[in-house]
Amino acid sequence: MTQSSFDEKRQAKDHTQDELYEVRGNAAGGVSQYAVVAEVEKHTTWFVWLLVACCTISGLLFGYDTGVISGTLVTINGDLGPAQLSDGQKEFITSATTLGALLGGLAAGAMSDWTGRRPVLGIADIIFIGGALGQAVCHTVWSMIGCRFLIGVGVGLASCIAPLYIQELSPTRLRGRMVVLNVVMITFGQVVAYGIDAGFANVSGGWRWMVGLGTVPAGIQLICLAFLPESPRILIRKGNIEAAHKVLERVYTQATAEQIDLQLQVLRASVQQSIDIANSTTFFERFKSMITVPVNRRALIIGCGMQAFQQLCGFNTLMYYSASLFQEIGFDQPTAVGLIISGTNFIFTLFALKYIDIVGRRRIMVFSAPGMVFGLTLASIAFYYMTLHTGGDLVNDASYSRSWSAIVLLSMIIFVASYATGLGNVPWQQGELFGLEVRGIGTSLSTATNWASNLLIGSTYLSLMSKITPAGAFGFYAGLCLLGWLFCLFCFPEVAGLSLEEVQSIFRDGFGIRESQRMRDQKREMRMQQDIKAGRGDA
Repeated sequence: MTQSSFDEKRQAKDHTQDELYEVRGNAAGGVSQYAVVAEVEKHTTWFVWLLVACCTISGLLFGYDTGVISGTLVTINGDLGPAQLSDGQKEFITSATTLGALLGGLAAGAMSDWTGRRPVLGIADIIFIGGALGQAVCHTVWSMIGCRFLIGVGVGLASCIAPLYIQELSPTRLRGRMVVLNVVMITFGQVVAYGIDAGFANVSGGWRWMVGLGTVPAGIQLICLAFLPESPRILIRKGNIEAAHKVLERVYTQATAEQIDLQLQVLRASVQQSIDIANSTTFFERFKSMITVPVNRRALIIGCGMQAFQQLCGFNTLMYYSASLFQEIGFDQPTAVGLIISGTNFIFTLFALKYIDIVGRRRIMVFSAPGMVFGLTLASIAFYYMTLHTGGDLVNDASYSRSWSAIVLLSMIIFVASYATGLGNVPWQQGELFGLEVRGIGTSLSTATNWASNLLIGSTYLSLMSKITPAGAFGFYAGLCLLGWLFCLFCFPEVAGLSLEEVQSIFRDGFGIRESQRMRDQKREMRMQQDIKAGRGDA
């Protein structure tokens, strides 16, 4: 199929969406009154919570793997051959996971479009179990690197598909909150990892238990997946309408049969053109459309830009190397201090869980990002004055001012609290930006951007600290955060309260900051009118 044919299909989709969203004389690209009526989500059922709880085990695995390596690196000692791991070996061990996650994230979307979302999560669990067991029994640096790479592939698959699977099964009004639950489990996994690190820190060979215990949640999720349904959008795409109807009945147990039928009708209408495009084009044509089709290109810029911002701010280097960093600046219990950082991350992610659908994604980002800039700038200043007597560098066994060390810890708490409130959560809402025909590809590219940026930051952190000093490194990260905040200010639209299908129309003439607000206001008015009519009917 030629690119011009693909563009004709895309224009046909836009025209169909115009018809779907047209409301009695309103301009095309509005909100469907039928879609508003169909969103019967007054109550969230136990089935939805159970489904999300199972999916978020992927987040727990993601967070556990990120956090556990920090304590592992300071307790391996000579168990892998060398008496002490060099900076280069530490970077290889941490970066191997990131490289595996990059490749896994790239493959995840296309795999899930072909097999469905649920099987990919199962594959990720199997890979993770194999990698965790391999780490626990390895005796050389290179075998450790290989197993870390294998785990990375599993983490990449899960980090891409778990949020996407949750989004496609969640009610619109709670979609953001449901995805944040996955991030809550990421931060909870980091807390658990730091706790286990601290518990096994003084046990001979304790690091093997640290990495090996990751098999437990992976095994639990693998069993639970056998009882979960596939995404209704994927079922409709495969022509299994009856199965999609049954899933909707389980998600919306308070709805009448007529409401379920209307929900299915709206869903089928909104994805039909996406199905036609996917069935009549090749994978490479759809991949190319991510650049050539303006709607897809704008969504991709936002998805990849937000994921790059999340990693280039330097947060994960703090997770990877926090124990080593706090040990160098004079804390006697660096792993326990690292637990304070991961605990802060967890607590403020709970704040985001409460307010992301109420306050909105854009507003949270606009107000939280400056806190990150402030925290990193304060850390840069503290490192500058702390290391004056050591030439600007952190030197092992050197004595540093406890006051400046405390300010470094305070600055990290401010940075992490701001990160957890916004940037730690919002980029993982990426699946809502893309149409169904390219949703797998778009989320894969966005997730791959996350891991590519993670790889860049993780593999250069120690070298950067050495070359431009800790003060320079943290000042550099502060500058990147400032650029990310400007990106959010000018390019990131608010999509809270819009359905996955409604989000697509905001990118037709730009990045949709004003259009998204217009559509949200329009939808709010329709809901108010619907509630008034329902109240009159009850009376």
